[in-house]
Amino acid sequence: MATKHEQIIEYITNLAVGEKISVRSIAKALTVSEGTAYRAIKEAENQGLVSTIERVGTIRIEKKKKDNIEKLTYAEVVNIVDGQVLGGREGLHKTLNRFVIGAMKLDAMMRYVEAGNLLIVGNRDQVHKVGLEAGAAVLITGGFDTSDEAKALADELELPIISTSYDTFTVAAMINRAIYDQLIKKEIVLVDDVLIPFQDTYYMTTQNTVEKWHDLNEKTGHSRYPVIDQNLKIKGMVAAKDVLGATKQTPIEKVMTGNPITVNERTSVAAAAHVMVWEGIELLPVIDSQRKLLGVISRQDVLKALQMVQRQPHIGETIEDIVTSRIRDVSTEELIFECEVTPQMTNQLGTISYGVLTTLVTEVGRRVLRKFKKGDLVVENITLYFIKPVQIDSIMTIRPKILESGRRNGKIDVELYHGDDIVGKALMMVQLID
Repeated sequence: MATKHEQIIEYITNLAVGEKISVRSIAKALTVSEGTAYRAIKEAENQGLVSTIERVGTIRIEKKKKDNIEKLTYAEVVNIVDGQVLGGREGLHKTLNRFVIGAMKLDAMMRYVEAGNLLIVGNRDQVHKVGLEAGAAVLITGGFDTSDEAKALADELELPIISTSYDTFTVAAMINRAIYDQLIKKEIVLVDDVLIPFQDTYYMTTQNTVEKWHDLNEKTGHSRYPVIDQNLKIKGMVAAKDVLGATKQTPIEKVMTGNPITVNERTSVAAAAHVMVWEGIELLPVIDSQRKLLGVISRQDVLKALQMVQRQPHIGETIEDIVTSRIRDVSTEELIFECEVTPQMTNQLGTISYGVLTTLVTEVGRRVLRKFKKGDLVVENITLYFIKPVQIDSIMTIRPKILESGRRNGKIDVELYHGDDIVGKALMMVQLID
């Protein structure tokens, strides 16, 4: 039987897009406490089912698919620009496909405005109405209000008309930044993208005996299985070493490993890989917030996904991308790399930041090991000595040296120079993933 929390999530999922909800209404409709209702609404917000807007409340929004993640809902725009909804609240759940800045004459402007747009404009009541009639939502900058006629039209067409105190340039930059951040998130491969779903997962239940393990092993050739109870909640993992020496009649609960390490569907594949390498695990159960089994991920699938990601062109650029893109391989007989210190790589004093140095050391270590071994690495430990500050526009020389390189582990010494002066030194210990 589903828990109260699960019942509320299901109830919210089945609500019509655009419908308003509250802690009190949920508590009353499902006869649960307000505390339980609040926790479930927060979970629904994390899942992208609802959006909460100040002075408006919580509304059911359309859950965006991963391939559509760069689109924002009008509700999200309200939150991004600290806006106030003047009219058209019923349309807050709709997504916008692009925004248009209305900084020209009305006739010229309307050639660019289409249904599903967000028209960003100042204190121009006539433009507000014409924009709504064209099927676009309107964002008024400078903290201005609009006419009662425009508000009524927004309500009638279910297209939001929003006011923000920011100026047009700042608003455009904020929305652009939000879309850009979404693009970076879009590139991050999550467990959800590579998991073997529940219906295709071989599992055991707490009612089974060791005999069931032998049956599955013979059928599938696999040796590791999650163990769940009658409510599909994860209870343990069982592997070949666990059943060794046990009779076929032994209850599986007696031999399984309880409280197994798990991940959820929103965990990044990189984080899952780290756990698998660190703990020496070949198979990880994937669970939801109620610890119900959603499927499993294998080490093989995780590593394939990581290799695929490294070959993909990136749309959004993270701070790490900015740093690593500046590294040049200038090796001759000796391994040598160079990097120019750009303004983004410095701290408030104008010298290279400690975090950037760590990124440089890690990336150079990764590149050096790739020259000798295929695969990737997981950093176990970095000891970094920050000896002298390095200014903006300086060229740093990075000299790595492999001290040890086994089948599973590596140890790399890295020296950082500015001219002839040593400015930093690091020792990095890694686990190798192949």
